[in-house]
Amino acid sequence: MDSCGCGLGLCEKIQKADWQKEKHVPVVDCPEKVKPGEPVQVKVTLGKAVSHPNTTEHHIRWVKAFFSPEGDRFTYELGRFEFNAHGESAEGANKGPLYTSHEVAFSFRTSKAGTLHVLALCNIHGLWASEKKIALA
Repeated sequence: MDSCGCGLGLCEKIQKADWQKEKHVPVVDCPEKVKPGEPVQVKVTLGKAVSHPNTTEHHIRWVKAFFSPEGDRFTYELGRFEFNAHGESAEGANKGPLYTSHEVAFSFRTSKAGTLHVLALCNIHGLWASEKKIALA
């Protein structure tokens, strides 16, 4: 059995670190206190302090956001955001005209305090996570 008790071993594969020192950690910018039922504006970036590459060979594939309301049994998926342009082209790697930026902005509403969880997948270095507690004002 793994440390989280799920039996799948997935939690052992999710990495966490200080975003100011590690380029793979999603940085969550949102208020720490919100009014019930009002939109919570969230911005997630990667490589905020240490730049993450965005090349055909090394890039962020997606970011997923979840919310775990306090006292609820379930965690809710808020969204999955994919990044599909990394300089690929018929001429070769990193010769294409388009590169998506690995940052997203979204909003959600909640009637309960809880924790916002964010996962990011690097095509080379795997899953990375961060979280932020959100209280009700």
